[in-house]
Amino acid sequence: MSHLPQTARFQQHTAPSIANRIRKTLAAATAIAMMATLGACGAAKTSVSGLTHTTFMLSWAPDTNHIGVYVAKHNGYFKQAGLDVDIVAVAQAGAEQSVNNGVADFALSNLTNVSIYSLKGATLKQVLQVQRKPSAIWCSLASNTSITRPRDFDGKTFATFGSSESDAVIKQMIKTDGGKGQFDKVTVGTSTFQTLSSGKADFGGFYATWEGVQADMYGPKLNCFTEPDYGVPGNADSIGIITNEKTIKNNPKLVKAFTQATQKGYEYAYAHPDKAAQILVDEAPEANLKLAFVKRSMHVIVDGQYWGNPKDIASGKLVFGTNDTVSTQQYFDFLAGAGAYTDASDKTVSTAPKASSLVTDRFLAK
Repeated sequence: MSHLPQTARFQQHTAPSIANRIRKTLAAATAIAMMATLGACGAAKTSVSGLTHTTFMLSWAPDTNHIGVYVAKHNGYFKQAGLDVDIVAVAQAGAEQSVNNGVADFALSNLTNVSIYSLKGATLKQVLQVQRKPSAIWCSLASNTSITRPRDFDGKTFATFGSSESDAVIKQMIKTDGGKGQFDKVTVGTSTFQTLSSGKADFGGFYATWEGVQADMYGPKLNCFTEPDYGVPGNADSIGIITNEKTIKNNPKLVKAFTQATQKGYEYAYAHPDKAAQILVDEAPEANLKLAFVKRSMHVIVDGQYWGNPKDIASGKLVFGTNDTVSTQQYFDFLAGAGAYTDASDKTVSTAPKASSLVTDRFLAK
């Protein structure tokens, strides 16, 4: 559940497909080049209420990845921290670009995207990591009986938005399962589900915590495989909250206030998934989300411990929001080894970015 431009899913839901994680590679070079021409209209300032106004940008349509921010606003955590937070739709240029150029102060992203943008010249940092293990699933329709395991992707057609990152992941999974890693590709139009159902492609990427739930509840049924089971190391889905280094330098009090209020919102959502689901449905009516679906998504997240072991969080062994640079670095190294990283000139970068330089935990409540 990370990473796609604003693409409609099936039924009435909109959601991120796996493609948003990988589209960043394609968009970043153009995005960074445009940054100097855009004004910093998202800069924090004091509102008439005496609260500090700041802007949080969605990374796609509202979903359970964003739920902690909605909870923090609804439960008054932002107000208690002295903040008046606007939650705004993702800009066409993307959340990362908007944060890097100051159009928004904060956004939901993930450390893989931050690493991609860092090679194009961006100065972003992740200040709170929500998701601690990958939720990406690579699937065919269950009705497609010719695919029963990843090596069956050989010779089939991949529904892709186009990136070297996704190619590297699929090749690794196929080869780990004993295949050659050779497949055709077709560009997805509006929906990976629709592309598969139309017969234009045989397999594509989804997320277990969102689209996987949709498929289980509403169909079409999927046959899916996960990255860690087939040779892809680390965590590609290190979803979290980002800001830019300029904001950290010039307004650390703002970053601390927003980070800790958001941290509290996600902690509440993890401990009270049904109540948090109701808050998301109520606070984001434009998303037309079904309560039963959002509840199921939250329970998949909790039961799967995607945001960390609840017992470790409760005991204090794990501070919710701590950035995990070990598993993310493993994934960065994999991408670099596969030649999936490029710089602002679109030249391949063989040395992976350092995850430790792209994060900070200093603003978390310990």
